[in-house]
Amino acid sequence: MTLENTVPAPPPLSIERFSHLLGAIYDTAQDTDSWSACLEQVRKEFSGNYCSLIVRRASGADLGYVISAAGDMRVLSSQHPMVGLSPFSCIRPERVVTTSDLLSPDEWRSSVYYREWCEPHGVFHVMAVDIDLPGIGTYGFRVTRPEQAPPFSMADRSLCEHLIPHLRRALTLYAAVNHDRQVDSMYRHAMGQLMVAVFVLDENGVILERNAMANDIVALGDGISISSQKLCATYPADNRKLYQMIQKVLSQGSQGEAGKTAMVEAMSLSRPSGRVAWGVVAQAIHSTEWTEGKRRPSVAVFMRDAESRSEPPARLAQQLFQLTPAETSLAIQLANGLSLDEASEVLNIRRNTARAHLRSIFSKTGVRRQTELVRIFLNSVALLGNEP
Repeated sequence: MTLENTVPAPPPLSIERFSHLLGAIYDTAQDTDSWSACLEQVRKEFSGNYCSLIVRRASGADLGYVISAAGDMRVLSSQHPMVGLSPFSCIRPERVVTTSDLLSPDEWRSSVYYREWCEPHGVFHVMAVDIDLPGIGTYGFRVTRPEQAPPFSMADRSLCEHLIPHLRRALTLYAAVNHDRQVDSMYRHAMGQLMVAVFVLDENGVILERNAMANDIVALGDGISISSQKLCATYPADNRKLYQMIQKVLSQGSQGEAGKTAMVEAMSLSRPSGRVAWGVVAQAIHSTEWTEGKRRPSVAVFMRDAESRSEPPARLAQQLFQLTPAETSLAIQLANGLSLDEASEVLNIRRNTARAHLRSIFSKTGVRRQTELVRIFLNSVALLGNEP
């Protein structure tokens, strides 16, 4: 009896195990950190010593990116340049192949790829398939066994073929979810750079979420606070108005339809500090048939400080308006409401120097008055350019 015949074959795949395997695959759509655990389950199901997903292949100086499971060790690793010599690097997408489909045993043993990469890692039998996602990329799925283990059987191929559509869907779902997260992150960043506070409330007016600017405004304790996870104004009269505004938007929003213009209400909130009142806007968030139920986003409340100072990145402002560093610094101070004399004092320059800079700024931007300069700066995209 040969050694490879002594290796026990895996038990027949039950519905419960297959269902568990699919659950692990689809969990990866929400969390890429779960890929290693998923591949570990697949590895065990195939009685392999490695199971890997090639996310990005090696090319040039880029070593690529591979998610790999090996026994009890789960590793996220870069791909060795030797992998570029793999006979599996150019297989037809969606076709499950094994080593014996491409090379004879002697050819496989004599190949540089086997000697330099596979043999040192105890890899002899390989089952591979490439998963092509149009517009996204091609992922490589690989399961391996040591030489003393039996080669991959027709049953192994069949199971792999049944898993591939689910792996493809999970990868497609992850790409879509990740794209939405990136877009959401950019929107959040833009709102923060525009110094707009955002509170998202549920159907009971309870705060579900708030951005960094909202936290900063609440921390000031100047006209707005949070009590029992609800927004509260400092003064009773303002608090009643705020409550009534939110309730009005809630009642109208519950009757609206997704895709239709959402109801919007506005008010101002007095500040004990005596500074300019907060501007507050509440807008309904329409639900759909799939988002009904408790704790769903129902109202967005926006707040902004009319006196807040803009701090656009100087480099971007220079690029947008072709200004020198000194001119950019002066323009930013003027955009924040300072007079020419006040800006000169803040920047520690002479008034005549400031006037010379201002004339140059007018010439480069095409404006004639300081108020126009303020307007174009505050309306420019420079404010959106800070790093998240």
